[in-house]
Amino acid sequence: MFIAKKISAILILGLSLFFPEVGHTQEPTEFELISVGIRGGINLIPGGIPPGEYEDFQQYDVFGIVGFPGKWDTLWGVEGRYLWYTSAGVIRAAGDEGFITTFGPGLAFTKLDWNLTLEMGTGGVVVSDDTFGVQDFGGKVQFLAHGALSYHFPQNISLGWRFQHFSDATLYGQGNRGIDFHFLELRYGF
Repeated sequence: MFIAKKISAILILGLSLFFPEVGHTQEPTEFELISVGIRGGINLIPGGIPPGEYEDFQQYDVFGIVGFPGKWDTLWGVEGRYLWYTSAGVIRAAGDEGFITTFGPGLAFTKLDWNLTLEMGTGGVVVSDDTFGVQDFGGKVQFLAHGALSYHFPQNISLGWRFQHFSDATLYGQGNRGIDFHFLELRYGF
């Protein structure tokens, strides 16, 4: 029953990102490619979110961000937008290496006059290998949550930090571990 509640909560959060109540200030747009980039990350904090990691992980990937139709203005000159994230790359730990891909919806809030964007999202992860050293993810499909802060430089370049957590949310049992990554990102915006 506990697993069903977790899965339901994740699905409701994900679906609420797709079907929002939009204010009258929304300007219709089309789906558009927002940015592409590269990033690299490690699990910095020993132990991470409890129960913590058993191995030291690294992940390197390329990513793309697509904007859904519509934007809206919030208080204090902040622009809001619904996004779709996707990435593909390599995950390493304990001498093992595998393919990893992530995908899912999210929200971005940009303060244009400060050149800052705050992002948050959810989604899924697929890994080619679910065991690295003594750490077992439990299965090849995982749940994802992430948040980021980016600074926008001239010439459409952005530099950012992203915190990303993925785990099986006890879908495959109680003894599995997820990973908490800290990424540095370099993006080109369109």
